[in-house]
This record gives sequence, structure tokens and C-alpha cells, in this order.
Amino acid sequence: MIKSKKIRDSARGEDCTLRLGVCSSNETVVLCHIGKRRGMGLKCSDTFAIYACAACHDAIDGRVSSGFSKDELNTEKLRALEETQEAMIEKGLLVAK
Repeated sequence: MIKSKKIRDSARGEDCTLRLGVCSSNETVVLCHIGKRRGMGLKCSDTFAIYACAACHDAIDGRVSSGFSKDELNTEKLRALEETQEAMIEKGLLVAK
């Protein structure tokens, strides 16, 4: 499992890549883990995460209703993962060798 303080810190100040239409300020953006290997006290690798604002993070974690179906949320998470990983590559945080 990949854990990286640099990757987690890279979310600070970024725009939300999830953009569910409920976005709060980019000051609330954090690295939001979306992988399946997660649960209470267990998170997937930092490479399976997106930049998400507090409002969108709450929506995909089920703390608030989003109005999206599970399939729609999965589609949006995949799109956001692609955008987030592109940003990480541009920052030099993910490198393909």
C-alpha cells in the first residue's frame, strides 16, 4: 500500500476534481480515497484517491444525499481519478518508468 505525505499534501488548495455540483471552497479540498480496500481505519493506497472538497467528499461517503445513483457516483469518481492522477503526474508525484 502506497502512503505518501507529499501526495496527501498535494491536494491542499487544489480545485475539486469530483465536481458533483455541491462544491465548497477549494480551501476544504483533501485527498479523498476511493478504492475498494477501505473501511474503518483502513484506506486504500494514496494513488487511488481524488482531490475532493468537503461537500463532495461528504456526498460520496454517504454523509449527505447527493442525488446521484451509485453507478453515477462511480462514473464521476473514475473521471475525477483520471484528472487527479494527471495533476499528480504534472507535479512529479506519480512517475511511470
